[in-house]
Amino acid sequence: MMEFYSSSDTCQQTPANHQVTGTTSRVSPWLSPLAYLLGRQCLLPLFFGQISITGQKNIPTTGPVIFAPTHRARWDALLVPYATVDCRREQDLRFMVTIDECQGLQGWFVRRLGGFPVNSKHPSIRTLRHGVELLQQQKTLVIFPEGNIFRDGQVHQLKAGIARLALSAESSHSGLGVKIIPIGINYSQPYPNWGTEVSINIGSPIRVKDYMNGCIKQDAKSITVDLAKALQQLSHQETKITNRAFAEIPNS
Repeated sequence: MMEFYSSSDTCQQTPANHQVTGTTSRVSPWLSPLAYLLGRQCLLPLFFGQISITGQKNIPTTGPVIFAPTHRARWDALLVPYATVDCRREQDLRFMVTIDECQGLQGWFVRRLGGFPVNSKHPSIRTLRHGVELLQQQKTLVIFPEGNIFRDGQVHQLKAGIARLALSAESSHSGLGVKIIPIGINYSQPYPNWGTEVSINIGSPIRVKDYMNGCIKQDAKSITVDLAKALQQLSHQETKITNRAFAEIPNS
């Protein structure tokens, strides 16, 4: 996820009641439930060892939500719905993903399972506005705030775009009630393989409206700081990973 507004030092006022138009995303009415069923009943339980989930009570049953997970492996995109879809009345997740993930056969599935691409180097404002539009429609959006996969077990610097997108959506409709849910996904091995244990820790909601003081830059910074703190706490609850395992991680 990248910046939604310019990162200039001037204090920008939170926009209000602006029109949002953008790209589209879709969820296949037959592929999505089939994929969730196979993932929950077959693929994930058979591939992984124990999968522990804490904090599901923190997931709002209704209203616009952004799931903000740590990013440790490509499996994350399957584990987020595994841990959350039964808790939401709106069960179809929408994923903001890189353009590379929307290519080829993988891209065919990604686009039909709620994924829509964003150019991480040159983001289109129309693509980013689509994220706002989804929240206005009470949808559930998944954005990895670290941007890339990091396998060292540490929470890396978060991109400010997730906070700015949430603020933009909240300011567009009074009382929209956007919430950001931090999720720590932790593996017992830096490169998950058969039998790897997983812990998924879901934190308390960050209510976007509580951060709206009229300056988008400062408001976004405050959300980002608190989101980072939450993810660090959730990551410290992780399944223990040996120092030897991390020593074997290649530098590349």
